[in-house]
Amino acid sequence: MATAAKPSLVTLGDFFRLAVRRFRAARLAYGHGTTNAADEAAFIVLEALRLPIHNLDPWLDLEPTPAERARLLTLIDARVSLRMPAPYLLGAAYMRGVRFHIDRRALIPRSFIGDILADGVLPLEPGKVRRVLDLCTGSGCLAILAALAFPRASIDAVDLSRGALALARRNVAAHRLGDRIALHRGDLFEPLGSARYDLIISNPPYVDAGGMAKLPPEYRHEPRMALAAGADGLDLVHRILADMPRHLRKGGALLCEIGRGKAALERAYPKLPFVWLDTEQSEGEVFWHSPASPAGKR
Repeated sequence: MATAAKPSLVTLGDFFRLAVRRFRAARLAYGHGTTNAADEAAFIVLEALRLPIHNLDPWLDLEPTPAERARLLTLIDARVSLRMPAPYLLGAAYMRGVRFHIDRRALIPRSFIGDILADGVLPLEPGKVRRVLDLCTGSGCLAILAALAFPRASIDAVDLSRGALALARRNVAAHRLGDRIALHRGDLFEPLGSARYDLIISNPPYVDAGGMAKLPPEYRHEPRMALAAGADGLDLVHRILADMPRHLRKGGALLCEIGRGKAALERAYPKLPFVWLDTEQSEGEVFWHSPASPAGKR
């Protein structure tokens, strides 16, 4: 339970510094939108007060109200004592500056695919992409980013979880994209019939058995079904690759994130032309595959 704010906790900067000290002392795990104690603390104090999250400096001298101080202390205490990821505590997560509602019904939004979509580095002309499929959509974050990246495209988004789809529905509505994004409940391609797409994107469960056994407490708050993917982490990827050709238009492609599964994937499919698309934060974690393409860069 939060205690009354100490006299030394007057400004937002005071709460930020307190959070950093406590997070470092507790040796928290990160990776849900931040990578260190300072960024985590900045996100919490700014989002809690619904301030712009991109820069803490202009707000360091702000003096929160008594109610805001109590909320900040409660959030800092909960982050340490519960090891709950900050986005779950705050009900919000961001990808490339886009805000999403989030709760424990879905994986916290994070994917290098979001960076790739936002940076426009795919070998596709955005205006010519008319149909996109997002498999394992979770909160709907990638479907929404795809809609923003391809303004003339309609998006189908699929997930097996009713709870995740309810959350995705809320996010789609918040971004006013209900006329372009259709949500479907089902197992991968099953609810789509014979539909074909210019682009299929997926950030499926891909944590292997060894990784699941070593998950920090923060990650254990997330739905297991959104993380676990068998011994090598490729259970769903195998199924996606098997069924994908029937759902791609001529020249279409798959963009898929697989974490640390690159070596296992290339061993399993030595003849498939995987092109690995790296970002500032990742290397060998997202592949591009077009069945019609010649052998790609390995």
